[in-house]
Amino acid sequence: MTDYQKNLHPYVYSAAYQKRVAYFSMEYAIVQCLKTYSGGLGFLAGSHMRSAYHLKQNVVGIGILWKYGYYDQVHKSDQTMSVLFLEKIYSFLQKTDMQFEININDSPVQVGVYYLPPNAFDTAPIFFLTTNLPDNDYLAQTITHKLYDSNQEAKIAASILLGAGGHKLLEILDLAPDVYHLNEAHALPLAFTLFHKYGQAEEVRKRLVFTTHTPEAAGNEKTDIRLLDKMGYFSYLPLNEVRQITGIKEDTFDHTLAALRLARKANAVSRMHGEVVQTLWGGHPEICPITYITNAQSYSYWADQYMYEYLQQGDDEKLFLRKRQLKKQLFEEVADQTGDLLDENVFTIVWARRFAAYKRADLIMNDMIRFERMLTDSEKPVQVIWAGKPYPTDYAAVSVFDRLVHHSKKYHHCSVLVGYELKLSKLLKQGADLWLSNPLVTHEASGTSGMTAAMNGAVLLSTADGWVPEFIRHGSNGFMVPPVDPTLPLHEQNSLDAKKILDTLEQEILPLYYQEPEQWLTIVKNGMRDILPLFDSDRLAREYYEKLYSS
Repeated sequence: MTDYQKNLHPYVYSAAYQKRVAYFSMEYAIVQCLKTYSGGLGFLAGSHMRSAYHLKQNVVGIGILWKYGYYDQVHKSDQTMSVLFLEKIYSFLQKTDMQFEININDSPVQVGVYYLPPNAFDTAPIFFLTTNLPDNDYLAQTITHKLYDSNQEAKIAASILLGAGGHKLLEILDLAPDVYHLNEAHALPLAFTLFHKYGQAEEVRKRLVFTTHTPEAAGNEKTDIRLLDKMGYFSYLPLNEVRQITGIKEDTFDHTLAALRLARKANAVSRMHGEVVQTLWGGHPEICPITYITNAQSYSYWADQYMYEYLQQGDDEKLFLRKRQLKKQLFEEVADQTGDLLDENVFTIVWARRFAAYKRADLIMNDMIRFERMLTDSEKPVQVIWAGKPYPTDYAAVSVFDRLVHHSKKYHHCSVLVGYELKLSKLLKQGADLWLSNPLVTHEASGTSGMTAAMNGAVLLSTADGWVPEFIRHGSNGFMVPPVDPTLPLHEQNSLDAKKILDTLEQEILPLYYQEPEQWLTIVKNGMRDILPLFDSDRLAREYYEKLYSS
């Protein structure tokens, strides 16, 4: 067997990053061709692994190799979206000779291991677990079929695989991490495996840290404790012992609360999210200290290097022409998917991210009269592009996507794209003049799409949520609409936010773009400068060692 301990990293660890960290994440967005991600959590994990490599950190990633990925978003015959589960094959992953057994639902499950070496894509080394083996029956094989399977038992089994299976792999490799990092609570069974090994909750806390990524209920799971117990989620500890070490007496098990009680320290993912987390969880007894480490993305992966070269040279004309070229490249994709021929001289708004109710993809259309008036303004014309993947069984979100498709058919300058993954995400950010982000305030933990948009010369217009208040200087490097009262009824918040967004577009942004192009370019350049270094993931990777791993 390959000596992975000896050959794990192709570098000598930097002095500040000697402590060994095992990073557990259900998804990783490393490159377009490796479909082990669904959205923002994976984008974040991918950038973190890139920066860990760049900074020579002693980090190893643990994940799952999904046979069908998340899903492939494709068109139906009427241009609305459909869900395709297509088997993924990766010849660039190394199939190791390691195979071991774990127990799920009182049944033995065989686990295989694939390895992504650091030199493949300049990341920390990542091990991917799979149950898609001929030694397993079909039910066991399905554990690693679909990322975020809609079947509850399959999701629980995947968590056991990631947490307990990941720990067993590290023991086989004799890697002995100093810190186990739960990137969200998906791998929480790891905590009970550690308790089973050490026998004391305090020994678990010495080693475990936790990042919470969302205030949304869907990201803070609650499950019947007896179902978890039956499936082996708690490493077959007696249920009364589980209740004792987690402090959860109810029959509904709160995964996030348990993680906050079993970790020595936790973090939110923006300053504002830190305040929200304290409001949500601060009143619960015996939780660990909670800090915040604002999310970031990899400059080396995301940024258009030509734009930054021209920015540093002070060559505004080349910067302007490069942006036009990038818009043309995006519009080729738009034409290929939709038949719409967009104009690189027209102001282009892009809304692209995961489709979820609180992200409000159709907010700009809340007042259809104003929206149509803006679209048909011949003096200050506008083009709008939407893209994003709903959760495949979130039928309300799928309905919003499909409704946008039908609306877009009325206007040749509105387009809706499928396949929002790393490649399309880059294209959209490179081709956007304005990156629109309008989550319901206090519901977006961080959001990072605006960071990578700014790295490609797109100006951000956003509600005041997540990371945005830490960056935006209104009218200087982007635009941020004033927050509405979050206690108002939802329809009133939507109406007020939509009005403020359209006001900002009509009264500030569009006049600047069309009547003061030099000032607009200044805002573009300020955004490109101000996004660095604070929102480059090198800062994030450093802060995790300083504020979470070494504390």
